[in-house]
Amino acid sequence: MASPALPGLLLCFAATVLLIFACVSVPTWDAIYFLQAGGIRFGIFGFTGSRTQLGYNFDPTTLGFDGTKLNTAIIHNLTMVLILHPIAAGLAGLAVLFGLCGAGYHRAGTVIMTLLSGLAALVTLVVWVIDMVLFGIARSRFREQGIPAQYGNGNWLVLGALVALVLSFCASACGIFGSYHKRRGTY
Repeated sequence: MASPALPGLLLCFAATVLLIFACVSVPTWDAIYFLQAGGIRFGIFGFTGSRTQLGYNFDPTTLGFDGTKLNTAIIHNLTMVLILHPIAAGLAGLAVLFGLCGAGYHRAGTVIMTLLSGLAALVTLVVWVIDMVLFGIARSRFREQGIPAQYGNGNWLVLGALVALVLSFCASACGIFGSYHKRRGTY
């Protein structure tokens, strides 16, 4: 008999994988990025050709643009807040661990998985909004200067993780009320 925690656990695992993929975006893995402008891709911890760092500026020398509207203290601080991606992935990963306990042993694991998946969903919602605002502003600034810019696949990975975490929270909350007693076989 399948555990009532299983649907929430599977959804939470999917969200964890999506968030981990988003966390290893450019400059670590060039296939995943949040914004592409010209030939440069931007990720959580830097851009194509940069070193991995927490918080960065959009370098005007790489694309030959006017960076006065884009390299402000607010934009730089928003790039620093992107550290919430790994935090959301960590919370979702913890929810998976407690979900395993809930699926295998006790209802308390499912309760904790529900709380952690809800918290991870909130953090992921905040970080997805920040992604869309930050990279939306950058996209507009690049386009104003005639540089073609478009959103990358990282934005949609985070959105997919958000949906999976919300569904995981709902499934886990319902799973709390499932049957957890073990039937003993008669010999």
